[in-house]
Amino acid sequence: MSALPTLAFAGIGLMGLPMCRRLLAAGYPLRVWNRTPEKCAPLVEAGAVQVATPAELCDGAALVLLCLADTAVVREVVFGAGGIVEGAQAGQLLVDHSSLEPAATREMAAALEQRSGMRWVDAPVSGGVAGAEAGSLAIMAGGREDDIERARPVLLNLGQRLTRMGPVGAGQVTKVCNQMIVACNALVIAEVVALAEKSGVDASLLAPALAGGFADSKPLQILAPQMAESAFEPIKWHVRTLLKDLDTAVKLSREEGSATPLSALAAQLMRLHGSQGYLEKDPATLVQLYREGEA
Repeated sequence: MSALPTLAFAGIGLMGLPMCRRLLAAGYPLRVWNRTPEKCAPLVEAGAVQVATPAELCDGAALVLLCLADTAVVREVVFGAGGIVEGAQAGQLLVDHSSLEPAATREMAAALEQRSGMRWVDAPVSGGVAGAEAGSLAIMAGGREDDIERARPVLLNLGQRLTRMGPVGAGQVTKVCNQMIVACNALVIAEVVALAEKSGVDASLLAPALAGGFADSKPLQILAPQMAESAFEPIKWHVRTLLKDLDTAVKLSREEGSATPLSALAAQLMRLHGSQGYLEKDPATLVQLYREGEA
């Protein structure tokens, strides 16, 4: 049995940490980097090798995986001083799990391959921290078919399903679609919980009462109980992330000439909520938009 290839990972955050833990548990040698170096400590204790710059991630790694905040951060980590491009080699794959603008993804992928020969797969994920911990993420990928098949054995340690959506950038378009559904769902769940409360209905019963019906969804089962109980911590994801992705959706809709009025309204509601001090809070706090005197 051949040894497993060395992997590398940049971005040890809410999602990156459990994803890396799964890769280590599967037996992969792992090199890690994070802008805040201390966040790598639990992985180093588990056997990972910490490096000082993104460029050093490429040393001996077959795949370099990213899970970073936004397009600007990915651009800096890949192309900035000490960036991945400085260590990249032909034959290596960059697999980006971040949620980025599709056009920027295509542009960066072309630039990275031209400068180093390293190819790009955009593979954003859905399923949250719980999905990352359980290895049950949904992974939507864009890239060459042979590149995605090469990454598949690694990525199936992280997700229950990996679907090739098309060429580079197609994974990011699919993630935008995912986030449009999730964010609009979260906002209407907040409306529902507040309306139930004001109508004298026990909002904590909504999720179990609607389970299995047409209104059921994972966001309903997760968010409605948290909203009803005002259980906003621990923070599992951030309002700012949903806002960023809704803004990407609106920008993409303009570029493609496609109408997305509900998502545009959702972006403005999310921005209003964020402006009231909730950007770094859990989206369960959206219910506060609709509770009198609490917004």
